[in-house]
Amino acid sequence: MKWFKRGAWGVLGLLLLALAALAVYAWRTLPQTEGRWVLPGAQAEMRIERDADGVPTLRANSERDAAYALGVVHAQDRLWQLETHRRIASGRLAEAFGPSALETDRFLRALGVRRAAAEQWQRLPAASQGLLQAYADGVNAVLQRGVRALPPEFLILGLTPEPWQPVDSLAWATMMAWDLGGNWNSELLRLRLALQLPVERIHQLMPPYPGEQPLPTMDFSAFYRSLKLDGAASVTAWQRLPEMAPESGIEGVGSNNWVVAGSHSRTGQPLLANDPHLKLSTPTLWYLARVQVPGLQLAGATLPGTPGVLLGQNGHIAWGFTNTAPDVQDLYIEALDPQDPTRYRVPVTPATPDGWARFETTTETIKVKGQPDVVMTVRRSRHGPVISDAGTTPDVLGPAAKPTHVLALRWTALDTDNDPITASLALQRATSVQAFFEATRGWVAPMQNMVVADTAGRIGLISPGRVPVRKPENDLHGLAPAPGWDEKYDWAGWVPVDETPRETDPARGWLATANQRITPPGYPYFFTSEWGLPYRQQRIEQVLGSRPKHSLDDLAALQADELSLAVPALLPWLQKARSVHPLAPAAQAQLAGFDGRMAADRAAPLIFWAWQRQLARALFADDVSEALWEKSLSGRNFQEALERVLRADDAAWCDHRATPLAETCADQAGLALTRALEELQQRFGADVARWRWGDAHQARGEHRPFSRVPVLVRLFELRTPLGGDTHTVNVSRVNLRPDRLTGDLFHSDHGPSLRALYDLADPAKSRVMTSTGQSGNPFSAHFRNFVRPWAEVKYRPLWPEPGAPSRVLVVQPAQSTP
Repeated sequence: MKWFKRGAWGVLGLLLLALAALAVYAWRTLPQTEGRWVLPGAQAEMRIERDADGVPTLRANSERDAAYALGVVHAQDRLWQLETHRRIASGRLAEAFGPSALETDRFLRALGVRRAAAEQWQRLPAASQGLLQAYADGVNAVLQRGVRALPPEFLILGLTPEPWQPVDSLAWATMMAWDLGGNWNSELLRLRLALQLPVERIHQLMPPYPGEQPLPTMDFSAFYRSLKLDGAASVTAWQRLPEMAPESGIEGVGSNNWVVAGSHSRTGQPLLANDPHLKLSTPTLWYLARVQVPGLQLAGATLPGTPGVLLGQNGHIAWGFTNTAPDVQDLYIEALDPQDPTRYRVPVTPATPDGWARFETTTETIKVKGQPDVVMTVRRSRHGPVISDAGTTPDVLGPAAKPTHVLALRWTALDTDNDPITASLALQRATSVQAFFEATRGWVAPMQNMVVADTAGRIGLISPGRVPVRKPENDLHGLAPAPGWDEKYDWAGWVPVDETPRETDPARGWLATANQRITPPGYPYFFTSEWGLPYRQQRIEQVLGSRPKHSLDDLAALQADELSLAVPALLPWLQKARSVHPLAPAAQAQLAGFDGRMAADRAAPLIFWAWQRQLARALFADDVSEALWEKSLSGRNFQEALERVLRADDAAWCDHRATPLAETCADQAGLALTRALEELQQRFGADVARWRWGDAHQARGEHRPFSRVPVLVRLFELRTPLGGDTHTVNVSRVNLRPDRLTGDLFHSDHGPSLRALYDLADPAKSRVMTSTGQSGNPFSAHFRNFVRPWAEVKYRPLWPEPGAPSRVLVVQPAQSTP
């Protein structure tokens, strides 16, 4: 017995020692936030003053020093995030995470983001190069002198961070443009559908903007079959690329911004609101900061990996973005020379009299953790990178032994004259609406709807960016991959810089965007037919027009609004649905007073979304292969397609092809309710009154890579229940795919990663909130402290509060030491 007690005390002692060691390690991973710090690369003394939430105020003598200081705080608080940003943009994930990341690396190397960034760096103005270099110097100074212990991700994976390079910043800016634009994916989906459906039904499954008719196109279904792209090897290629590529252009993702003129505000000066909707991550993509240099005061949201305040307020203006999402990506099918696969078919010109040209080629070596290096050759056609080179041997286009075609991407963000830094830095220096408009002239990608207000009382909206002009004879309009050898599908230039949409000081007293169509009737240029659905915009307009004067609290209430105007079009079909399920009467009782408010504590939103998901599957899945549905279509909400089918009571879609019965749309509505109730009962039990939307609809901030590791996900991934849905102003996109680890449905992984309200009369009242916290370190008090207030749509002050306690770190140049 004595030996047992001694052994127990020994085990307890070892446990206490382990906990003590962990506590010491955790403390050492936290950044130094007070005292004096001598760092290499600093050119003058600067102060970093952090408030109680860890938000820094950077006081410096120049913009160069401020960029350096921003690099310092990003490295202190978001070092692992910087590491993942660099590896994603460079296609170096497998080096850290092993073979599971190899396919993504192959796609990113074929896409060539970092190669493009290296070329863009050479063309940047010297001033922009200097600020990017200063930012990199700040990051690297922390790596050299300021890290006592690396964050836990480095320790677990056995990695050491490499020095940050200015090209890494440019490459990450391009990846942000990738995230916000995804027409290539829609084009590829139409190609895959074209191998199974006629064009008319594709247009019905992927309809244009509400109230519009599909653009007239050639019969691309017949065209692709004529190229024999429906062979087994080709189909494999079309299916594999979307799985390999990083997510982009996710359907149902959007943002909101609006600005109210002083004539319609209670302060007599403009008020501005913005909530960009991006992938929810842990930590969030945004990092709050204030910058004070002679002649410039800034506060707002920065992006770790890049210098400057992207969204925010200075002493003269406030501004905010939403995504325009024009079609700036086109896929081209390039035909290979049967006699020489290093050549591809092109239009006959004096330079190519035989109609063939050689690919540009580059050799890429991918390091894979625990395995030999992978060497791949990537090609570039006259249109852009050959993204099908990401595939492995079976993923060729045409017979496996002798490929006949490859797939190339034309994308504005890869252009060598794309400068994502200079224009964004100019925006933060603007002192008026007009100056802000002028500063946007160099903006290329991603195209954004920018609202702005100034202290003189003016408000404006401008949508800058490079949009291709397609030729009148182009009968695909960028909707589906085009034959690369036919020059009628080549771009014919750009929409003139001064003719992109813009508006100032409207008589109605406000401006707003929510990813809806922004081009007015009669606008001479084609942007896209795939605008975001207009429900959020309609609700914003409804509320802004409901009273003559607005306060900042009114704008906050609108950001919290959970009324979905998409519900009324489908709800009558659900309320009339006849189901044999025993819980159907209780479910209908919950729906009886449902007005579309997606409250987290209600059962009705849960029933509605479960039914809509089942109805879309019942109407559309039997028309395509199971593999195509599960991989590419099951995550879409089909709101507009469902509305059109039900409005027409379209038997061609409602009749299930696999049954002998002729089902009607009403039949399918009832069957969908039965299946939805079966699904919900299994997960939430038989008491419908106890079902809650928030129990299913939880924000999930993905951590790279530990959201995929069951034993680590609870430590590194942040979740919280939410109200709202894909179509509410307080948006939280409903994910209709099962959660990777739990299999649960209806979580949200895209939403308002940042909310901001700006008061031009009294900046001290401006407010902001992000979705996680300032730190990416799970041992930090600032790792998750914003999660609850963000979910409750609460805010914190944007600008420093006078007299509030702060922790001050003084950074000094290395040469100033005795």
